[in-house]
Amino acid sequence: MRVAMIGTGYVGLVSGACFSEFGHNVICVDKDETKIAGLHAGRMPIYEPGLEDLVESNVKAGRLTFTTDLISSLKDVDAVFIAVGTPSRRGDGHADLSYVYAAAEEIGRAIEGYTVIVTKSTVPVGTGREVERIIREVRPDADFDVVSNPEFLREGSAIEDFMRPDRVVIGTNSERAKEVMRNLYRPLYIIETPIIFTSRQSSELIKYAANTFLATKITFINEIADLCENLDANVHDVARGIGLDGRIGRKFLHAGPGYGGSCFPKDTLALVSTARDAGSPLKIIETVVAVNDERKQKMAERVIAACGGDVKGKTVAVLGLTFKPNTDDMRESPSLAIVPAIQKAGATIRAYDPEGMHEAKQMLSDVVWCENAYDTMIDADVMVIITEWNEFRALDLDRVKSLMKSPVMVDLRNVYDPAAMIQNGFAYTSIGRPQVNCEE
Repeated sequence: MRVAMIGTGYVGLVSGACFSEFGHNVICVDKDETKIAGLHAGRMPIYEPGLEDLVESNVKAGRLTFTTDLISSLKDVDAVFIAVGTPSRRGDGHADLSYVYAAAEEIGRAIEGYTVIVTKSTVPVGTGREVERIIREVRPDADFDVVSNPEFLREGSAIEDFMRPDRVVIGTNSERAKEVMRNLYRPLYIIETPIIFTSRQSSELIKYAANTFLATKITFINEIADLCENLDANVHDVARGIGLDGRIGRKFLHAGPGYGGSCFPKDTLALVSTARDAGSPLKIIETVVAVNDERKQKMAERVIAACGGDVKGKTVAVLGLTFKPNTDDMRESPSLAIVPAIQKAGATIRAYDPEGMHEAKQMLSDVVWCENAYDTMIDADVMVIITEWNEFRALDLDRVKSLMKSPVMVDLRNVYDPAAMIQNGFAYTSIGRPQVNCEE
């Protein structure tokens, strides 16, 4: 089948490459000439494990191409995917749909023959109806259907998530559109992937409901971690004890500095705004948003407390800046709240991230950028792990101590064992686990 993918950001590029791997002919469209030129040269605009090789192989096979010319790309296509950004709108938390609606208008002018127009971007309930209205207004004679097909890609494992998903959700009541979507996802039928057909409204809501539920699980275990500290309990044991209950599940029960990234923060805000407008406020999600924002600030306070309550004139080594490992995504990362708060308290920051340095430099200022993890530790008074990259999991602790002024570690991801750290001579702080004394 012939597919056009509008937008070569995270969702559009991964989805386009994976559809081409399925054997479809995919053309990815973007107005950013620099981005398209980079893709033609084999340069990826994002970091995602395996993506560069996947793009290269399908470009060589002739199934994947890139262009800035939207009109020519829509000739004779079976489906057009809208995969543009929907950031939070300033002031009210609603998703900014201006890029989606602009794409819909351009699609309406360019499509020829029956075309399925698919919203892959995360959009509020009712967006598909508005996309349809826009296209009808531009081209009353056009033959098309608008379908909702939300993505469920985790950064760092997006290709596997697309190729072997838990489910595929497709929102449409059109039998013609259903047949096109079945053909697009036919390779997944072979591995018996659940493919759920719903109304457009239900499909649009499923995406928000899923992300806000996961954000709630993260926030729940973070608050339980705080309670564990006050009761001398261990959040790892608690998480395992409840996670083994099949009704709860073990995933997303990892205590840390709060959720971030491109999805959870904006999707929780968008659903809160949608619910309020619908006269059915979601008090649980409103609390989740507030608690998560507050938690990031509290993490900075932990670092300061580890230095005796004062970091003025001190040096803090920061390991990890992205919101999670295996991505270069800095959007809403806890580091964007933690680092400035520590700086405001008077500290100097020496920081390193394996993939996020370029993006971090655009968002953080007055930071000493380091070449590797050990470079951050030179004359540092305290080290803080914000993102649990694998290379931070087996640091040479003797080398760490030789580089730092004092062996103080604040582990916001619980990478290390408290007893082992104490035995190695560190003053060690983690999340939701009992403090260990030297005698123990």
